[in-house]
Amino acid sequence: MQVDLFEHPLPFRVNFSWVPPTSVLMVFLLAGPTSAQWPQWGGKDRNFHSSATGLAEEWPEAGPRTLWERALGAGYSSIVADGGLLFTMYRSGDDEVVVALDAKTGATEWEHRVRTTRGSEAPNSTPTVEGDRLYTLGVSGMLCALDKSSGKLVWSHDLVEEYKAKPPQYGFSASPLAYGGSLILPVGGAGYGVAAFALADGKLLWHKHDLEEVYASPILIEVEGEAQVVVLATGQVVGLSPETGELLWSEPLEGEQNIATPVWCSDKLLCVTAGTAGSVALRFSKVDGKTRVEKAWKNDEQIPQTTVVRVGDYFYGSTGHDPFFVTAIHAKTG
Repeated sequence: MQVDLFEHPLPFRVNFSWVPPTSVLMVFLLAGPTSAQWPQWGGKDRNFHSSATGLAEEWPEAGPRTLWERALGAGYSSIVADGGLLFTMYRSGDDEVVVALDAKTGATEWEHRVRTTRGSEAPNSTPTVEGDRLYTLGVSGMLCALDKSSGKLVWSHDLVEEYKAKPPQYGFSASPLAYGGSLILPVGGAGYGVAAFALADGKLLWHKHDLEEVYASPILIEVEGEAQVVVLATGQVVGLSPETGELLWSEPLEGEQNIATPVWCSDKLLCVTAGTAGSVALRFSKVDGKTRVEKAWKNDEQIPQTTVVRVGDYFYGSTGHDPFFVTAIHAKTG
């Protein structure tokens, strides 16, 4: 993995999705300290939308000027940004490395290393910044809370050793979701499909369900004032209470792909493209205080490995596998 930072007088949108190992990551500075914050997978709201304004429509003729570049190890983890620092994860020998880089120079501010137990596999998950902590999930199931400024370990859990989690075939991949005072993530196995840990000390707050082979990152939605956590698992997508893990609804899905993060829209539409049988949109409402889920549309387009982005009335995405193509799906009709 190599990180390149470019400069341009107008800011560009940051949009990280699936990133192959030993590849080049392009990072663009956004205007001002507020708009530059990209604290988790998919940005502030996990929808890959930046709040930056005045975005450039095209590159300058000579291309953007390179400010700095540096090589890292293999990894699928994308980059998050906060407080002048960039955070990501990569593989180095037998170690999985969490690194903090100076956004202006690319210099290493700190590294935290954990010996991994999964052969030569590289990390998949993206770190999450919340307050003064950085939360990471390693490919072999090591969950860590690190001090954001120093990299010092605050608390950790070995999900396999402590909770008998069943590792996904391709390693732990979901990016942890911070909600209130908790950190929510798929763990895997009987009774530990999804769990929540206290941000402050790592205390296990709740664990529920028998979900396995979860790769997609959970997202937070709001249905008529009620916060819900959406988790895409093998053969189904579920909605849970973030406070207790209670199952609020479940919708079956055809196929076994569950990599691409679902997309939640302000018109109460949830788009799931990861099914090998095609994409589906679900519409939400409340009836007698309970969530009602209805299928708005379904089509045959498979976008199983990369997350789509909604802009206006369309979802845009690419297959991520052969045959390769870019597609646009009409949000209201499919």
